[in-house]
Amino acid sequence: MIEITPDLSIADGELRFSASRSGGPGGQNVNKVSTKVTLTFDVAGSPSLSPEQREHILERLATRISKDGVLQVVSQRHRSQAANREAVVTRFVELLRLALAEESPRVPTRPTRVAKERRVTSKKLRARIKRSRRRPGAED
Repeated sequence: MIEITPDLSIADGELRFSASRSGGPGGQNVNKVSTKVTLTFDVAGSPSLSPEQREHILERLATRISKDGVLQVVSQRHRSQAANREAVVTRFVELLRLALAEESPRVPTRPTRVAKERRVTSKKLRARIKRSRRRPGAED
């Protein structure tokens, strides 16, 4: 069991791991050993997720989830498969925690008096600069 939040744990059986050859530097090791690890998790069909949690994950991780509702997380940073497997699980937990985190509501604020003055001052400065670029005698 992988604990995501205190009220959500995902069974190891729901995660599928696959290993393949990793790219990048590493000498002959890269050509022989499958160290790149890909974790796949079926968000759409997971029995561990409530409908609300599923909706949050599908919405917030939309760019990482396929049309079939499958989330893929890849790690090829380390030179060993075991280290990459650990890294991919850590990244998966991190992604789900971020996706399920409650967003604090935005509290609308008003600009301060100083901020308004600063904005007007900068606008007047820009106007003066633009006015100085005009041809002499070309008035509005």
